[in-house]
Amino acid sequence: MEKLLIVVFFFAFLSCFYQHDVARKTSNSLKGKIICIDPGHGGTAKTDNYRVGPTGEREEWINLRVGLALKQLLESKGAAVVMTREKDINVPLSDRAKIALEHNADVFVSIHHNATADPEVNFPIVYFHGNASENRAGVLLGRLLVKSLSKELYDNQNPASLVSDLVIFPGGGTAVLRETYGIPAVLAEASFFTNPDEEQRLKNHEYNQKEAKAYLEALEIFFSEKRPPIYDLNSRVKVKPFQVLQEADRMKPEARKWKADFVAGYRLYSKGDAVSLQKALNLFTESARSFPDSWLSRQNHVYRSKIFDDIGRQDQQKDEETRISEHYIHLKQNDAFLKGLTKQKSG
Repeated sequence: MEKLLIVVFFFAFLSCFYQHDVARKTSNSLKGKIICIDPGHGGTAKTDNYRVGPTGEREEWINLRVGLALKQLLESKGAAVVMTREKDINVPLSDRAKIALEHNADVFVSIHHNATADPEVNFPIVYFHGNASENRAGVLLGRLLVKSLSKELYDNQNPASLVSDLVIFPGGGTAVLRETYGIPAVLAEASFFTNPDEEQRLKNHEYNQKEAKAYLEALEIFFSEKRPPIYDLNSRVKVKPFQVLQEADRMKPEARKWKADFVAGYRLYSKGDAVSLQKALNLFTESARSFPDSWLSRQNHVYRSKIFDDIGRQDQQKDEETRISEHYIHLKQNDAFLKGLTKQKSG
């Protein structure tokens, strides 16, 4: 018993020491840094019927509340904050990028919230621009933000996605990340306002404040560490575009099958015969296209790669391997959800 108490005390001491060390390193990391905050969308209540929750809460309003809360937190830490908008107005995408560039921003953060056809969906998605091996600073910032959003909003009981913006817009990614490339930048969808319970939480200013705190924590840690490089886009690798459903189509009823298609594909893949593999390939492809940035999408592409290898289509298998490594960042927190889903549905 005495030895057990000593071990417990030792690990408690290490934990306290680690937390103190992290706090010391991050305490002044934001001082003098120029942070550009971009509350997504704005000023479109009369023209946009898409970005609205079940009871009428609009994404652009949520984005602005979180952005203004984050501004206050950052300024209290000594950062200089540049906002792309501070009112419910429409600011062109190119102007948002120009604001960041003209102010020599050290970081660009675009704040968004998500929508999908499946009302049960709710998890964070964070995007970086381009390829992971080239945009290492964006990937690091994304990892830190996924971690802090998961802690603050989900008590670490959630899956998440960290992906290239090219998975949703294969032609060139999101405008604000594309046009600010070279600056460490992310576009984050912290949660889904199409989830009825989440929509209600997002109306609460204290909840908005928790989200802003998550951004603050990620930025503090990011600036306390050595910044990884950002290389020219496509200078090291090129990824073949994978065509997916765009926003309007992703709200259609068939897009709600994203998880069911994966599960059905997994069952067929487990059989291993040629006919089953082809059907599984079609289902994994459909799931990846209907919800290309879901937490399951990386695994859809993993199975597509395996099937291409099994049926002798090595060129396509290589394309998939490159896509997986460059556009889909593996997050350990997803492993348990994936294991539970496949175990439950295959039994």
